[in-house]
Amino acid sequence: MHRIVNPLLKHIIHRSYLDPTLKKQCLQYLKTLRTLQFNGYNTIFLGETDILESLITGEKVPQEGNLNWPIWTIVHAASSQGWVPWKYRVFLRDDLPLNQQEDVFQELCHFLSVTYGKCAIVVREKRPPRVRNEESSQEEEISEPQPEYLSSIKCCLEIAKAAGHELLSVPFPYNYLHPMDTAWSSLKWFVISNRKDYSLKSIERTYSYQCILFSDLIGKGIEKMSPSKWKAAVSKVRRWENYYLDKFS
Repeated sequence: MHRIVNPLLKHIIHRSYLDPTLKKQCLQYLKTLRTLQFNGYNTIFLGETDILESLITGEKVPQEGNLNWPIWTIVHAASSQGWVPWKYRVFLRDDLPLNQQEDVFQELCHFLSVTYGKCAIVVREKRPPRVRNEESSQEEEISEPQPEYLSSIKCCLEIAKAAGHELLSVPFPYNYLHPMDTAWSSLKWFVISNRKDYSLKSIERTYSYQCILFSDLIGKGIEKMSPSKWKAAVSKVRRWENYYLDKFS
């Protein structure tokens, strides 16, 4: 049976998969990670996700209207066995300082040192910024590696090393080698399916109020990503890692 592939999609997949620079970055990341694991480092995945207030309340608004809604950012970390027993952070995006604070990352590094020993902390690389090519009048991506920043906290290599850890970033085209997306999808699906159970409504003569038990909703949603689900997600990533180590070597 013949399969029809969108030409644009085919071009994107072809370019990102075969680009020699991207393959080299991916291979370097995987070799470094495996070396650290061989030397006794525990792998810790650190990530964040944004949750619109409209997702919490269930109100349907136009796409452009979402830009005016508050955005909550959740930061957490996990190992191959499940969430690390560290108190995850929830930030209101509008209240974040202009200069990302290092305190949260420093606290996490100290916690990991006490709980796990030396760790390889893995974050996702941000999409490279685009620059305008004057000759071709097209936008091109900068290939140099970018600093390992999350949107909400600053991940500093020096802080990680001071605590005995290493900080690695998954190259952007291979972000599926970072299993946190599976956890965030599980959390958001739980929010959508159960937000009514964590909502209290009060209807009065003039006004009506809705109270969302936000902390309970998020906490229970995070718990739904069980250790068995984590093992399955990490196992899938591990298979991709083995594939690329064999393919790109």
